[in-house]
Amino acid sequence: MQRPFPSCLILRAVSIAAALLIIVGADLRAQIKVLRIDPQQTDAAIEKVQGAHIALEDPAVAPAHKLLVFLAGTRATPESGLAVEGAFARWGYRVIGLDYENGVLAVACAHSADSACFDHYREAIVTGAPVSEKISVDRANSILNRLEKLLVYLAKTDPGGGWDEFAADGQPVWGRIVVAGHSQGSGHAAYIGKMFAVDRVLMFSGPQDYLDDLNEPAPWESSPSATLPSRFFAFLNVNDPFNVQHQIASCAVLMKLAQPAPLMVEPGAAIQGDHQILVNDVEAKRAHGSTIQPEFESVWQYMSTEGDAIRPALPAPPRPTPAR
Repeated sequence: MQRPFPSCLILRAVSIAAALLIIVGADLRAQIKVLRIDPQQTDAAIEKVQGAHIALEDPAVAPAHKLLVFLAGTRATPESGLAVEGAFARWGYRVIGLDYENGVLAVACAHSADSACFDHYREAIVTGAPVSEKISVDRANSILNRLEKLLVYLAKTDPGGGWDEFAADGQPVWGRIVVAGHSQGSGHAAYIGKMFAVDRVLMFSGPQDYLDDLNEPAPWESSPSATLPSRFFAFLNVNDPFNVQHQIASCAVLMKLAQPAPLMVEPGAAIQGDHQILVNDVEAKRAHGSTIQPEFESVWQYMSTEGDAIRPALPAPPRPTPAR
């Protein structure tokens, strides 16, 4: 059942430490191949933060010729998104859950006197530039270098996995990549979508990049985007302790929506129409983590396929010819 988004919301001050369902044997089909890679195996200069990178593929299904890169939330491991990652693997995607420097909450910038605080925070974590007072990340440990080195490693060590389709000359083939993230990771996914023309950007429970004292979204969200604004999608929760109205305002800027019209969805419900922002009303401790729970798999599928006919992506480069 679909219901109009409520005009008034009562946000509950709830804990965000919701336990996520990450039982591999229960959530993933037996045939899904799950690789766990120590980040230092891909580059000696890279440090392991929360856990191993994970890479998934389902050899039993036809390849979709797309890669999902999933970025977990603050202090979460790559496996915290296993329900989402496993679903995309079953749909033929190659999937990467990336370990990265995620120890500092994005909302650390919410009351900063520097209007560019969020911009610098995202740039530091994604690129390794020494620009943020909130977090220090070198180039080797940036999201971009971690992804580049992991793709090269997978293409070399798992030659039958099809990973070479997503890297050329050591660089990601962005036109074949869907970038997704939960909480803090949703903002990084959007920032990457601004930098590169990716297939899609999928944001779960975020971003949180709202300047409370100025009452406006962070400047980077309105900057020019390499990815079409119509290819950004978000799934939020109306009871999220991180202020869903601020999240919606940020999403509207990223999507260039003058009047955002979030659609309320329920677990397992069929979704019709053209929507970029979807919401649920799961309450209490599960609110912030609800968007990456298995009961909303139909929402993820909608976000990954909605509007393909009317939201053209830039054509991906041809698959690189293996070196001889």
